[in-house]
Amino acid sequence: MRVAPNSEARDVARAAAQWLALLESGEASEADHAQLKTWRDSDSRHENAWQKIQLLRQRFSGLPAELAMATLDRPDLARRAALKRALGLAALVPAAWLISRQLPLDVWRADLHTGTGERMQIPLADGSTLQLNTASAVNVDLASRQLTLVRGEMALNVPGSTALTINAPYGRIIVSRSEICVRLNERDCNVSVVSGSVQLLPLHGPALQLNAGQQVNLQPWGAGPVAMFDSQMPGWRDGVLMAHNQPLGEFLRELSRYRSGLLRWDPTLERLRITGSFRLDDTDKVLALLAASLPLEVHSRTRFWVTLTPRKNIV
Repeated sequence: MRVAPNSEARDVARAAAQWLALLESGEASEADHAQLKTWRDSDSRHENAWQKIQLLRQRFSGLPAELAMATLDRPDLARRAALKRALGLAALVPAAWLISRQLPLDVWRADLHTGTGERMQIPLADGSTLQLNTASAVNVDLASRQLTLVRGEMALNVPGSTALTINAPYGRIIVSRSEICVRLNERDCNVSVVSGSVQLLPLHGPALQLNAGQQVNLQPWGAGPVAMFDSQMPGWRDGVLMAHNQPLGEFLRELSRYRSGLLRWDPTLERLRITGSFRLDDTDKVLALLAASLPLEVHSRTRFWVTLTPRKNIV
């Protein structure tokens, strides 16, 4: 059975790539250098990723000397801009390579997959409907009535009595006349039943039936405790991210799944609370709404480099 990819490792690699791109741009401030040091010192995984990407940068750093000399020897702003872009691309080559190393081959080979921020709905030949959330991948084998969730999150609505089996890390889910959501997390697999009932076959421990409005986490040692949720509340299947008195840090971590690039925030913002429903089609607008309703500011270096900080008091 395939193992779920480590999204945390991908996030660390992506952050290291963003830091490298910023430094190579020549626009990094002293504060940026200080923040990079803090990031590297905060976790050994951050430092390891930074060292790897520095080594890769050296490997890919060989621009032709004649190109550099021809550009630098002439006071031509267009040529200097072209060289700056070339240097930026040279920095991103090892960055992209490092990030790609965090993505298992089975993700690229999956029958269906979505990119970051993309959602997909696919009608299957048997009348069932499959939905994929952001950055997700699934293999489909209707001949054997099986789907395998490789990465991310999926929803499956099976209106008929002929069952479909979802293969996931730590177990299988048998679905018929039901609608279900399955999400791969770092260390478990969350199964939520929207309607009907499904059979769960954990890798370890007894089988169990899960009914509408119930959810459970499949773990390496078996199924966790069954919990309730409001199956009528809109969610990602409807393009909505809901929050009810949720810590802002948790909300932002979920929102960042739908954004390309790096979203950072001051640790002091973690304790703020957020309530509301937010459309996932425009995450920039979500950030603007947060700034309008909470004491924070949004600083966009680029579309892919956004930092949230506490709002400064204006006297």
